[in-house]
Amino acid sequence: MATNDPKASETSKQNEAARAAGSVQAPGKGLGTVGIWSGAIRTGDSPERDAEIADAVAELDELGYGTIWIGGSPSVGQALPLLAATSRAVIATGILNIWEHPAAEVAAQTVEANAAHDGRFLLGIGVSHSIAVPQYGRPYTAMKEYLAGLDAAATPVPKEQRVLAALGPKMLELSRDRAAGAHPYLVTAEHVAKARATLGEDAALAPELKVVLDDDLPRAREVARAYLDRYLQLPNYTKNLLRLGFEEEDFAGGGSDRLLAAVFALGDAETVRARVDEFHAAGADHVALQTVTANAFTDLPLDQWRLLSDALALT
Repeated sequence: MATNDPKASETSKQNEAARAAGSVQAPGKGLGTVGIWSGAIRTGDSPERDAEIADAVAELDELGYGTIWIGGSPSVGQALPLLAATSRAVIATGILNIWEHPAAEVAAQTVEANAAHDGRFLLGIGVSHSIAVPQYGRPYTAMKEYLAGLDAAATPVPKEQRVLAALGPKMLELSRDRAAGAHPYLVTAEHVAKARATLGEDAALAPELKVVLDDDLPRAREVARAYLDRYLQLPNYTKNLLRLGFEEEDFAGGGSDRLLAAVFALGDAETVRARVDEFHAAGADHVALQTVTANAFTDLPLDQWRLLSDALALT
């Protein structure tokens, strides 16, 4: 969806100049301006599948994506094959569940991964959701305690090597003060602007943006709704969307047209490019694109990733 915002238009011109110059790095933050988020690149199912994922991730590296985010609830160990398959891109967990992995263990693994791979591993952590974690409770306090555990470990994780899955103001403030920044999921350009205001200019802001590459808008919406419906059962996301002015009615049936237009880029590659520029204009340093297909948790849509790399002039 194109925007008439003069700031967005100016940012689009600046992004185009940066792309033409071959620069995709966000100064001082190192994530690159655009990345890929995928739940299908989690390793460990089989040697054959791991080899397929490694080949796909190696191509993403060559296509110029700055950061490759392992979707779902990955472990640090699942990032290691991806680090080995790449030479330039940052590999990030998007997002490691703090309830499932002890802080001291994660700290040791993070430091080891960065020592072995030129500091290209980024630890993304989050509190998950109450319906998915039996011991869930006091998420803000739990995150503060987990960060303290990372700091107190025998091999501490530097602030610069971790980001938080932050949506609300308190968690965003924690991302600013105790981490390199925030990696919010299922957000709008308006949320990006509010997050930037909370984070200030120095912290990294790397929102995820869902994409359905299909010129047939009704069909694109059908794919989007089928995927989005599971997330609209999670209060952490719906509460954040309510704060942004959406209503309960927007969550029915996989999402209203209004909601889909705000949290997806639906259409061709140029539509995606316009939405990426809109997110950058709102304050994002990096936009993590999730290409949603009918089988998003297993598909490795290389043709779509290649098309978007070309449209965004990443190489």
